[in-house]
Formats: sequence, C-alpha cells, structure tokens
Amino acid sequence: MTVHVAQLAPLAVIIPFLGAALSLVLLRRTNLQRIVAIGSLVLSLVVESAVLAGTWELGPQAVHLGGWAAPWGIVMVVDQLSSLMLVVSTVVSLAVLVYATGQGVADGDAEGPISIFHPSFLILVAGVSNAFLAGDLFNLYVGFEILLTASYVLMTMGGTAQRIRTGVTYVVVSVISSVLFLITIAMIYAATGTINMADLAGKLEALPVGTQLQLHLMLLIAFGIKAAVFPLSFWLPDSYPTASAPVTAVFAGLLTKVGVYSVIRTETLLFPGERLDGLLMWVALLTMVVGILGALAQIDIKRMLSFVLISHIGYMVFGVAVGSQQALSATVYYVAHHIVIQTSLFLVAGLVERRGGSTNVDRLAGLARIAPVLALLYFVPALNLGGIPPFSGFLGKTGLLQAGVDRGDWLSYVLVAGSVLVSLLTLMALIRVWNRVFLRAPEDAEYPDPILLAPVPAGARFLRSSGSVDGQDGRFAGKGDVRLMSPSMLGATSALVAVGVALTVFAEPLFQLADNAAENLVRPDRYVGAVLDPGSSRPAVEGAP
Repeated sequence: MTVHVAQLAPLAVIIPFLGAALSLVLLRRTNLQRIVAIGSLVLSLVVESAVLAGTWELGPQAVHLGGWAAPWGIVMVVDQLSSLMLVVSTVVSLAVLVYATGQGVADGDAEGPISIFHPSFLILVAGVSNAFLAGDLFNLYVGFEILLTASYVLMTMGGTAQRIRTGVTYVVVSVISSVLFLITIAMIYAATGTINMADLAGKLEALPVGTQLQLHLMLLIAFGIKAAVFPLSFWLPDSYPTASAPVTAVFAGLLTKVGVYSVIRTETLLFPGERLDGLLMWVALLTMVVGILGALAQIDIKRMLSFVLISHIGYMVFGVAVGSQQALSATVYYVAHHIVIQTSLFLVAGLVERRGGSTNVDRLAGLARIAPVLALLYFVPALNLGGIPPFSGFLGKTGLLQAGVDRGDWLSYVLVAGSVLVSLLTLMALIRVWNRVFLRAPEDAEYPDPILLAPVPAGARFLRSSGSVDGQDGRFAGKGDVRLMSPSMLGATSALVAVGVALTVFAEPLFQLADNAAENLVRPDRYVGAVLDPGSSRPAVEGAP
C-alpha cells in the first residue's frame, strides 16, 4: 500500500502539465479551459491528499523515474514536509484559480480571464510541485526555472507599462539567483561528482571546511533571494503589488515558500550542524524587523501586505536556525499557516480594490457598512496573522518562541524578544487598515470616493459587472471602472479563510504531522537510506506512473 501511494507522487507534476497542454489546445475556448484547469487542480489535490495520508507517520520514500537507480537517475522524494507542501499549495492554487475565473466574469468576459492565463497558471503549479519533490539539485533548479517562466507571463499579463517595468526587475533578480544557483550546482558536481541530495549528504562532509562553507553560503544566497530574506528582499514590494489580485495572491503564498523549503533542505540534509546558525538568526531578526517597519510606513494595502510577507519569512528562518526538532516542527506548521493566511489577505485586498476602487487607505472608508462580509473576511485572517490566540498564527509562533527559549543562548533570547515585538507591530499594521478602511465614516477619508459615499442597494454588493450604483456610472475621480464583487470571488476567498480557521481547529493532528516531519528532518540518514538503500526499512520505490 505504501509503495503504491509513493508512486502517485509524480502525478502532482504530470497532471498540471497535461492540463496546461490541453488548455493550450483549447486556447480559443476559454470556458473549456476553465473546466480543464479547475479539474486538473481538483484531481491533483485528490492525488496529493492520498500521498499525504500514506506518508503521515512514515519516513521518506523515493520514486526513481524510469527505473534508474540513484544517484544516476532522476529521483523524487516524498515525506511529510513535501507532501504537506503539495496539499497546501494546491488548495490555495485552486482557490486563487476560482477567484480569477470569477474576476474574469465580473470584468465582462462571459467565460473567464484571458486565454493564456490558465496554461500559465497550471505550469506555475507544476513548477512548485516539482520543486517540492525534487531529490537532486538540478531538478530543483528546473522547478525554479519553470516558476520563473510562468510567473513572468502571469505578472506582466495585461501589458501595462508598470507591470512590464516591475516584471523586468523581477526577472532580472530571479535570473541572477538562478545563475548563482546553477554555478553552485556546477561547483558541487565538480567537487563531489554528484548532485543527488541524498548522495551529497555524505560526500559534502568529506570536503575541506572552507569549500563546504563557500558552497553553503552560495546556496543560501541563491535561496535567500527567492525566499526574500533581508537584505535580498528589495525586489518584492515593488514587484508583487503591480500584478492582478489573483496573481499577487498566489505569488505571495507560494513562491517565497519554495525558497524557504529549499533552505530547510539545505540546512537539515546537505549541511546539518550549527556552522551558520548564528548568521541565520541575525538574518531572521533583520528580516522580521525591517519588513514590519516597511509595512508600518505604507498607505497601500497590497504594499503593506508585501512587507508583512517579508517580515514573516523571518519567523521561518528563525525556526530553521534554531534547528531543534521542536523548532522545525513549529516551522513546518507555520509555513503551512502562512501560505494560507497570506494568500487569503491578498485576495481580500483584491476585493477591497474592486469594491472601493483603490487599495490606498487614504481613499477608503466605511467598507464595514457597505460590505460587511468583506469586513469579516479581512478581520479573521488579520487576527490570525497577527498572532492572536487561539488562531494558528499564535500556535505557530508559540512553538517557535518556546524552541528559542529552550535553546538558551543570548542570541536566541534576542530573537524571541524581537519576534514578540514584530508580532505586535504586525497586529498594529493590520488593525490600522481595519480601522481606516472598514470602521471610519466615508466622509472622514482624506480623499473620499463618491462610490463609497453613495448608498448601496441590498443586492448591489454582489453584482457581477461594472453596472451602476444607485443610477450612477461606475467611473469616478479618473480611476477607471470600479467593478463590484462576484459570488465566486467571495466564495473562493471565504473558503480559503475557512481553511485558515481549520488550521486552528485541527491544530493537534497537524502538529502531529509537523512533529513527524521534523523527526525525519533531524534524522537525515532516513532520507539518505530511502534514496540510496533499496533494502532499508523505508524502501525506495521503483518506477513511476
């Protein structure tokens, strides 16, 4: 039974690729594209859920593609961490895709967003899944390149000058990171004769300490750019907010977490020990503090959330730096939490922009009166991200803080204190938006928008097209067409907010899964045995579907 479940893992990459290919064939049939795209993600989620259930309490399992034994062939490795990341990433991708389809309908396209969106989105999902399953560094690099190609198409979709400009910046930074990663892979292969991560786990130890340190730092810099850690995060606040709401949401939820996932594998499998823990702790602290200070200085909701995203990457790096089983367990849980909650908030920001005509807090006010459902959809994940008990943000941060206290050195205590302060400042930034955008009267806004001052009929908040509000045209103050929210956009956002609440309700089994994942992470010999030793107690799986 276990073997069959492990064999399903490559389908997490194959299904989105096949869906993307079929979507390209149906390029002029957008309605069919939508069915194919959503169906592909639903099928992927079913497969990944089966893989997660099958690996819940087991060690790592390997699938050797084409029957080629490691370290010569391509291998995909499944454990609790990778299978959890697969499920969570597909859940948020599915919610974002439904949201995007509703947005296309609300924008006047009877069938959905423009034709190239669906195949690009599915290719992005395939790249994310490939990165989570990669058992060798070059396959991980391929996953990153798939992400880069698809994300550039999605980011620049619409062709506005601002999107092209920020897209170029994003691509340049990503290419620099990828080139550095590729150079590092070449150097590792030259030094060890392999790029299989299980094989490297033993061979890197035989290298001179200076060579190990150089390779270690190069990998961390490459992954740090992709994870947006300080001081390598300068590109993110300008790049993400310019894209459309669903694209920004999936980028914020997933792309940086692929970088975090790679850092976790680097620190627990390739370079275990405490050589760079002090450096990672300082990076974590600076990422948290600089990110949240940037968030407090913003008046645009999407830019504020982008800085909050950077800040909370620091919590994950904190857990990796502490390195204990408890810290890694809390990190695994917190990564899953953050993917869901951050994506939810960016989707809500998209709804705010459509309902209020802007994401500038100086132009927004009174949304709790005219869109109470939207107010609730913001309030719940905001409290969650701010770490208010009993939400999952509080539970994850508590686990990280306890692990830091248990470590017991002065730097850990500094990081614990910084984490508490950053959590309070996060709540301050999010509640400030709540007070200004949702609670204050529309006439109190610095630049009140006429659409917010106009009374709204009971059913108008769910209109699917631009239409009018009390007979008024939807164009005000030169800001273009202000379109209202569609039921599918609200439904997708509500479902994702509910998933965030479920992380709290089902925290006990999820922490059990995270504990199992952490136990395997601190025992890299299990990963190595699954890949290189077919006769081990956790055997590798030959073949692929």
